Amino acid sequence: MKNNIILLFTALSIALLAACEKANIDVDTSDANGSAIGEVSGVWSKGSIQHIKGDIIIPEGKTLTIEEGVTVLMDSVGKAEIVVLGNLYALGTAENPVKFTVEDKYKSKTNEFGKLWGGILAAPSCQELVLDHTIIEYGGAVTSDASMSVKMGLYKKTAGEALPALWFSNIDGKLIVQNSTISHFHEDCTYIEGGKIIFANNRFFSNGVTGGEAMNFKSGCLADVAYNLVYSVNTNALKLSNSGDRIPQAHIIVYNNTMLNTGWRRPTAKGGSVWLEASVKAEVYNNLFANTRFGVKRDPKKPEDKRSVSSNNWYYGYDQLTVDQFQVGKNDIVEGTNDVRGKLAGENNPKFVNYPLETPGDNYVFNAAWDFHLQGNSSALKAGTLAFKPHFIDGLTLSNGLSYSSPQPATYVGAFGAKF
Repeated sequence: MKNNIILLFTALSIALLAACEKANIDVDTSDANGSAIGEVSGVWSKGSIQHIKGDIIIPEGKTLTIEEGVTVLMDSVGKAEIVVLGNLYALGTAENPVKFTVEDKYKSKTNEFGKLWGGILAAPSCQELVLDHTIIEYGGAVTSDASMSVKMGLYKKTAGEALPALWFSNIDGKLIVQNSTISHFHEDCTYIEGGKIIFANNRFFSNGVTGGEAMNFKSGCLADVAYNLVYSVNTNALKLSNSGDRIPQAHIIVYNNTMLNTGWRRPTAKGGSVWLEASVKAEVYNNLFANTRFGVKRDPKKPEDKRSVSSNNWYYGYDQLTVDQFQVGKNDIVEGTNDVRGKLAGENNPKFVNYPLETPGDNYVFNAAWDFHLQGNSSALKAGTLAFKPHFIDGLTLSNGLSYSSPQPATYVGAFGAKF
């Protein structure tokens, strides 16, 4: 009997130890680097390195705060996923961003479109999610029956889907993505199914192999999308849709964004810049389209809400093919009020400070030295409008006391204006 009790105690100890290894609950690594698998919450402190050894889950009712300068190294063998049932705040700074990435040895030409880990998947129970000065790269793994997201019925719920960098799905939730970079993902960068949303001052580049949008919004979304740079995404910079039968109706205000070379790597697709469909209410102002495929375009079979507005957008094409395909009257292109849209190659040069406009449309390699500010003699500096009000110009206040506001519109077009 004594031997049986000892054996039972030993087995229970082993099981408890294994459970602890799989569930780091209320983790606070305020004084050290760490590793995690299973349930996590608490604080990952400034400058630490967190090694994610497998799928991690922020439990419902719990919060994980990631402070500036934290590097989150994702397991690329098991294609780890980050499941957010509670709240997530990634709070980097310009000097010390938060990074969700992989070890440098995996950042090769072979893996330039990621698939090395999954993505950040926020379930309907997630009330608040903030990505501020955050870099997310080299993810977008394709799910299998063994994937945590498939087992939990998240995102598209089936195996064989390339995960986005970010999925958010709470129509009553608050989502802030600002000053951040998403690059080297396999397909969609973001897939948003509801919430009060601010997407501002972000960069998207080197994303999408056979499809994928930079920002993909569905029904339930009230969103302000402003001052973002989208470079050579495979399909659309923005897909704006009211699909999904959620309330409220999707109402997306898109203003002062710069889009370049979008859509050309998927020439058989129906869109290529801003795609409107399924009764979405869209307002599109002050955007700069340079060498993009199409511009603002609708689905003629499932058009946008008739209250939608397009105004003061700027179009430039280096060659005649580009110019021809964004003409109103062709390809279901949306005509905007006060648009600047020439008919000849080279008209309406926006005069970027440093970007070769002859760069091929299918180029997806981003050069950090490029500067998309406008030269002081650019006519685009005075082509914008202020005659609209973003949703969240007065701010969104979160439960942790932080507050975020949508940026004010500018009188220039594009994301950057003049360089001072």
